[in-house]
Amino acid sequence: MYPTKKIYFASDVHLGAEALSHNHERELLFVKWLHQIKDDALMIFLLGDIFDFWFEYRKVAPKGFVRVLGAIAEICDSGIPVHFFTGNHDIWVFDYLPHETGMIIHHEPWETELWGKKFFLAHGDDLGKTDKKYQLLTNLFHNKLAQWFFAKIHPDLSFRLAHYWSKSSRLGHGIVALGFLGEQREQQLIFARNTLKEKHFDFFVLGHRHIVLDFQLTENSKLIILGDWIKNCTYGVYDGITFRLVNYK
Repeated sequence: MYPTKKIYFASDVHLGAEALSHNHERELLFVKWLHQIKDDALMIFLLGDIFDFWFEYRKVAPKGFVRVLGAIAEICDSGIPVHFFTGNHDIWVFDYLPHETGMIIHHEPWETELWGKKFFLAHGDDLGKTDKKYQLLTNLFHNKLAQWFFAKIHPDLSFRLAHYWSKSSRLGHGIVALGFLGEQREQQLIFARNTLKEKHFDFFVLGHRHIVLDFQLTENSKLIILGDWIKNCTYGVYDGITFRLVNYK
């Protein structure tokens, strides 16, 4: 056991989102948080949509984010593992981020044990989804041939297209998150309950929804939704006994 150490979780920072006007301030705040937690972090989990858009060409990576990438690289170099889960906005992470920063990349949900407790970790955008249009779009984004074709577009044009798509999304219309939809409509909650029928997890820790939720599924199982760094500035921290959601502001 590491009684003085903690495990940290964050998601949905959406760095570089052109639909938002305070990107620089949010990046500085997120970097400040990273520097603060490295003193007692055992490991760090970044659960998707850290970047509003990310695509790596063979010789080109997205412009910007140097403060965040530098802070993460420093943390990884110090021996603290940083796990990065791709979200629906930064799905196209290949070899640049793990090579340059040392992060461990996850493209799928991950089941693991932390201090004797079983965790289900994911961004959570497609868990329990029944929307066929969304599933089709997700499959397209994961398709190697589609990625190859997108890589043939000049970066100036491809990033402009991506930012246009982001501006036309819910975030671009000023809607950061729909509130809690209720137990019968929250797809992540329904997914967690269905999963528990087959396999036990002490914690489901997810992002994507941009809501802050600590929900008791059963006596021994919780669903945690981490919020975001647009309005909430929230993160999760687990000390081996208690999982807390904390507002950094």
